[in-house]
Amino acid sequence: MAKKAKTEAEIADFRQKVCDAATRLFIERGPQNVTMRQIASEVGVSPMTPYRYFQDKEEILATVRAQSFHRFSEALETAVAAAPDARARARAVGDAYVNFAKTYPAAYQLIFSFSQPNEERYPELRKANARAQETMVDYVRQMIEAGLLEGDAQLIGYMFWATLHGIVVLELASGLRGMDGDTLREKIMRTLYAGMKVHPPTLND
Repeated sequence: MAKKAKTEAEIADFRQKVCDAATRLFIERGPQNVTMRQIASEVGVSPMTPYRYFQDKEEILATVRAQSFHRFSEALETAVAAAPDARARARAVGDAYVNFAKTYPAAYQLIFSFSQPNEERYPELRKANARAQETMVDYVRQMIEAGLLEGDAQLIGYMFWATLHGIVVLELASGLRGMDGDTLREKIMRTLYAGMKVHPPTLND
């Protein structure tokens, strides 16, 4: 008697189980040190089973990284949407960024600590990456349109992004000894705003 074909929901559920197991292994050992056999063992299935749902380990890595990019973007987009005006969005993005990194360190690490040699092979990963890039620039574009900033939105957005990332990485690695991460972020952002000759968002914005 032939086995009953899995439903789309069952397939999606199993794919997610594989992704969750792979994520744990990727973070623990690094993607280069993880095999499909190890992922299968973590899920509790035969070594060949994951190949029925993914082409190889690289596709699994691309999938979990895309998921993490989307979660990251959604967190920031939600913060931007809730902010009352363009000035407040800068503060909201910074807060959401740091909160995401601290709340979901594994997802943050998957986004920014690992890369893949052939990302162009994975359309969903490219789409998710582009969404994150746009999220980190769009609120700056809105500030420029509101007359709060002057300059190239992408360049400014990446400057802020690099600042946030550096602070987060140091903080997660316990590298900010004797310095509070929020205080450092506030001081650096105020310095950047001052350099662009604009008034920075206040703590209450």
